[in-house]
Amino acid sequence: MTLADQLAAYLSRTWGEPVAVRDLHRIPGGASRETYRFDAEAGGRTRPLILRRDPTGSLLDTDRQVEFLAYRTAHSRLPVPEAVALEPDGAELERPFFIMERIDGGQAASPFAAEPFGAHAAAIGDAFFTALGTLAALDAEGTPLGRASRAPAPGDCWRVALDEWAAVIDRDEDHPQPIVRAAIRRLASRPPPPPARVAIVHGDYRSGNVLHDGGGRLLAVLDWEMAHLGDPLEDLGWALDPLWDHGEPGRACGMVPRAEAVALWEGASGLRADPAALAWWTLFSAVKGRAIWTTAAREYRAGGCVDPVLGISGWYVARRHDEILAELLEGFAAA
Repeated sequence: MTLADQLAAYLSRTWGEPVAVRDLHRIPGGASRETYRFDAEAGGRTRPLILRRDPTGSLLDTDRQVEFLAYRTAHSRLPVPEAVALEPDGAELERPFFIMERIDGGQAASPFAAEPFGAHAAAIGDAFFTALGTLAALDAEGTPLGRASRAPAPGDCWRVALDEWAAVIDRDEDHPQPIVRAAIRRLASRPPPPPARVAIVHGDYRSGNVLHDGGGRLLAVLDWEMAHLGDPLEDLGWALDPLWDHGEPGRACGMVPRAEAVALWEGASGLRADPAALAWWTLFSAVKGRAIWTTAAREYRAGGCVDPVLGISGWYVARRHDEILAELLEGFAAA
């Protein structure tokens, strides 16, 4: 039975009517889920959908229920697709998956593309960092994600995040990594000021995880698999990481100057990006990135997942983050 047949069988059973699956195609890329686009035809109606299924090997070990609840939480508050169905046990598809609506007509920026937004970079940047600030302003209490997640105390946000990603490096590294180890020690010895409030953190908010229309409009914020509750500056620090600058140093996500990005975030969130806290979370972001690429290298070498994304991440991207870590460490020491 093909994947399309399995998917049709699942939807027919759960929707209570015959469903035909048309034009099922794998979308390339993605570090933690297999992603497919398809049309579901039932009762004379066609619904454009996306399937996100757990792979056999992955760059990230994440909980698909958390991602599903994050979509449910953010939908209608931000440009986010509607989550349709979740199957943590796999059902007819054999591996855990969820289904969400598809946003057609959008473009995503490749992390290696120069000037991916062209003349519309400023407009996209305005929408992008305003949306991130809007997320930081959202009260998580009572939301689907908030009900299912444990919120750390404000003063513990940094420790929870640093311990999590340091443990990933401990688990997955196969050779000494002195640069990231130095960064971890520095971060642990100089904790940031606590956030004014604990908020929903997207976890991977960057240019490659949004869709835009090519004319300056933000269509969708995607890839919520790392969502959690924490310091909202974690997201801002990740978005400001030089890894995502598309070859334009100082231009956040290849969109707007760093200072403008921070101002947009502050205006929408109602929060102040404390310079010391933002410096901490920016350095932390490079540690987090280095941990992700360390896992990518392990998965690729093990042979369980030979996706070239893992090979590139574990080699080229990892080296670039080592450079960023060294540069940030020098500035962090002087701060």
